[in-house]
Amino acid sequence: MSAAPTLAPERDPLEVLHSVFGHRAFRGRQEEAVRHVVGGGDAVVLFPTGAGKSMCYQVPALCRAGTGIVVSPLIALMRDQVEALRQAGVAAAALHSGLTSQEAFATRMDLREGRLELLYVTPERLASDGFLDLLSGVPVALFAIDEAHCVSQWGHDFRPEYLALAVLRDRFPGVPRVALTATADPQTRADLLDRLAMNDAAVFTTSADRPNIRYGIVPRDNPRRQLRDLLARHRGQSGIVYCLSRRKVDDTAAWLAEEGWRALPYHAGLDRAVRDANQDAFLREDGVVLVATIAFGMGIDKPDVRFVAHLDLPSSIEAYYQETGRAGRDGLPSEAWMAYGVGDVVQRRRMVDERDAPEEVKRVERAKLNALLGLCETAACRRQTLLAYFGEAHPGRCGRCDTCDTPVETWDGTVAAQKVLSAMVRTGQRYGAGHVIDVLRGVATEKVTRAGHERLPTFGVGQDLDERGWQSVIRQLVAAGILLVDHDEHGALVAGEDARAVLRGERPVALRRDPVFRAERGSGRRRDAARPAGIAGEGDDALFDLLRTERMRLAKEQGVPPYVVFHDTTLREMARLRPLDLDTLAAVPGVGEAKLRRYGDAFLEVIGRAIDQGLAAAP
Repeated sequence: MSAAPTLAPERDPLEVLHSVFGHRAFRGRQEEAVRHVVGGGDAVVLFPTGAGKSMCYQVPALCRAGTGIVVSPLIALMRDQVEALRQAGVAAAALHSGLTSQEAFATRMDLREGRLELLYVTPERLASDGFLDLLSGVPVALFAIDEAHCVSQWGHDFRPEYLALAVLRDRFPGVPRVALTATADPQTRADLLDRLAMNDAAVFTTSADRPNIRYGIVPRDNPRRQLRDLLARHRGQSGIVYCLSRRKVDDTAAWLAEEGWRALPYHAGLDRAVRDANQDAFLREDGVVLVATIAFGMGIDKPDVRFVAHLDLPSSIEAYYQETGRAGRDGLPSEAWMAYGVGDVVQRRRMVDERDAPEEVKRVERAKLNALLGLCETAACRRQTLLAYFGEAHPGRCGRCDTCDTPVETWDGTVAAQKVLSAMVRTGQRYGAGHVIDVLRGVATEKVTRAGHERLPTFGVGQDLDERGWQSVIRQLVAAGILLVDHDEHGALVAGEDARAVLRGERPVALRRDPVFRAERGSGRRRDAARPAGIAGEGDDALFDLLRTERMRLAKEQGVPPYVVFHDTTLREMARLRPLDLDTLAAVPGVGEAKLRRYGDAFLEVIGRAIDQGLAAAP
């Protein structure tokens, strides 16, 4: 066994950022957070996905003496992050249940002998007495707690094993702790600080806005056609389609495969080997559509996910923000799309009501669901409404959401609401939306005539709207709580708290008029999907494709995802700048010293050959 190397002296954060990660400057509040932690301070980092949270612990860990210990909830995430760090020349490893006993022993020995700069572990392993005793005998640079919202009972992904992490303050006094998350409303933030014993920590926040993401939420009409239209805009690109049930995941993935898409399912009911293989294919191949339950995605590092689609309603705005945030981590234009209907509202409320949890928790979850429904039904800018939930003001008119692209009309729906409530009450509050709509429209179905409802005064009073129009009215009344759905009576509509006030005309009802959506044909390149400033333009696409091909070759040789070699943004800059020597290539953002040595010649050869063949202009 070789002798332990001397621990590296502290390094300057900017030097580490440039030499290791290939960037010349920090973004936003990264540098403030990094220097605070390098100086030994505790920090809570609340940055949106794609804003570079990982730099806020990776750079300090490389600047401080000792090993940085990173708490991460998923083995797949650890594996990718470790590989990306190793590609950058960092001595990184992970301890998890997927290792053989020999691999785990070797990793522990590397930790004991000071050969590791960063070590990733699960919260369960970190909190174990044996591992804490092991750490007590080695220099620890810092503790980083990723996905820290998991510690809060008010968060959308509460994990009780995170609660044990509060012990770090007392067991390792003087070792800085960094808690990081992209999704935390004010209540979750306060709970996070308290449960991790970090009330004295410096809090670093930045805007939650993801300006490269276009948001669209549509009433569910023909979901398969609507999804097909979305995918047509992103042909050949990677994306995620979220469904609530395992069966829907399987059915949707099978249908997309029949339609010619490279679509794979992912949910907890699949055999572990199949699930892992599908995830690896999504991470390592281009153009894969992963159809998944929310069991997939936390912390996924794949930067070039171009769209995230929801075929079912998420549980809260935090969950929606976290899931849609998996799109466009590289900063390039991406799309978040969702289709939802009144059935989603019924199902989600039933899930809250039937959950085995204290009433206070259910009350908070109902409020979070109502806030999400407000986002779905708003006629205002989606981005403005979304950011307001996180306590951030936005002027609206973002130009990157459906309500900005196609402004939504509102109309006085008071009389329509009164008609629905009257029909519902006169039919005994025992029927679902379909029957109530038939009564309103004067459709004498067998069910209507059997109940004698064609003789009611409300029969036929709603012929001013078609079936889809009444579905929209009822969906919005349910979202507003004016109508409730009785789960025990097979989805019967019943009066909500404000129903009486509406019937009496004491409460006006404003409704949004659902736009008519038309399928978008052709290649699907949207007018709002132009590349952001500084990214290579159309003339560089041929060279960019050649560089991607070379990246894929190198990634397959090593059995790693392509993005751990270089991100698309780095390849775009290579295509734009067309460097012909190592010194010029080193100036491309994302090309650190280790990657320059490992890959520089290969990519310079591609660029030079493309110029010689006339596929790219000389710089």
